[in-house]
Parts: sequence; C-alpha cells; structure tokens
Amino acid sequence: MSDVQAPSTELMSQYTAQVTGDLERNAKEQERIAADIEALQDHMRALQNDHTVLVTMHQALGGLPATGADAAATQPVPHQASPTSRQSKPKKTAATSTNTKKTAPKKTAAKAAPAKAATTAAKPSLVDLIHGHLEQQNEPRSAAEVTTALAQAHPDRTIKTTVVRTTLENLVAKSRVHRAKQGSSVFYTAAAPAPKPAAAGPQQETAEATG
Repeated sequence: MSDVQAPSTELMSQYTAQVTGDLERNAKEQERIAADIEALQDHMRALQNDHTVLVTMHQALGGLPATGADAAATQPVPHQASPTSRQSKPKKTAATSTNTKKTAPKKTAAKAAPAKAATTAAKPSLVDLIHGHLEQQNEPRSAAEVTTALAQAHPDRTIKTTVVRTTLENLVAKSRVHRAKQGSSVFYTAAAPAPKPAAAGPQQETAEATG
C-alpha cells in the first residue's frame, strides 16, 4: 500500500505546483492587460479632447463642419431664432429691434470663441511634451523618469507612467524616438532630425550660370 500511495502523493504535488504556476501567470497577464486598457483609455480621452479643440478652432475660423457623425455633434442648432420670428409677425418695428438685440450676443460669442479655442490649443499635447523632453536630454530616459520630470514641470496635468510608456512606443513606431533595452529596463532617446538640403545661395547660382 505504501508503494501505491507514494507515486500518488508525488503526482498530486506536481499537479499542485503546475496549477500554482498557472495561477500566477494568469494573474500577471490580467495585470498587464488591465494596464494596457487603462493606457488606451487615457490615450482615447486625450484624442477626444484634441478633437474637440480642433473642431472648435475649425468652426471659429469659418471652416465647414466635419462630415458624418461629427457634423451632427458639432453643427449649431439652426432654429434658435424661430421663436423671435413668430412673435415679431404683428409689428415689423418690434421685429427689427428684437432681432438687433438677439444678434448682439451671438457676435460677442463668435468673437470669444476664437480666443477660447486659441487658449485651449496653446496647451501642448502629451506627445509634444514627451518628445520635447527627450530632445533636451543628453542620456536615455526610462518611461518612469520621463513621467516624474513631466509631472514636476506640469503639476496641473495628470500624467501616468502607463500613458507615457504607450506614447513613447507610438513615437518609436513613427521613428521619432529610439528604444534601447538594458537588462530588464527600457530607455528612450529622441531621434536626430533628418538633415535638410542646403538651399543654393545667389552667388552660387550666378557662378553656375556663368560657368
């Protein structure tokens, strides 16, 4: 009986160890996916905020509204002045004075819209902040170091390491940032800008024409 129980006990121990390892891997995978979801949600909120600012500026500059679903969300309501026109039918004089009073606030709001949009647009995006910070560094920086530096420089903004890491990887995909791995750590550096071809000066053009 002891010979039969020994293999069974050993087999149970192996199964227990395997299940324990699978549970640990499952928990770690859930944590990783949860962090990715949070980063994508933050990135989506940033894109929606930028979209709202761009639509406001586009309309303030006199451009046409966006097409499709955005047009329905951004297009102003067309019949705000309809109650005034119905009440102003009996007397033309009253209609003229009422319309004059109602158009004045609209003009003021139209003038205020570009100023508000310009103030909002002046706030740099997280992508610009991260890329600009890396350009100023002489050594590679990790996502955590970039997050700490930006959080200190911009205390009015909520900057998370997961969002910064996702943004850095997007910049790597666009070849704007280089990625290097040292052991278990990952570091990032800004890519050098492509050299621009020098324009030929007037003296050089004259010499070529003479030759």
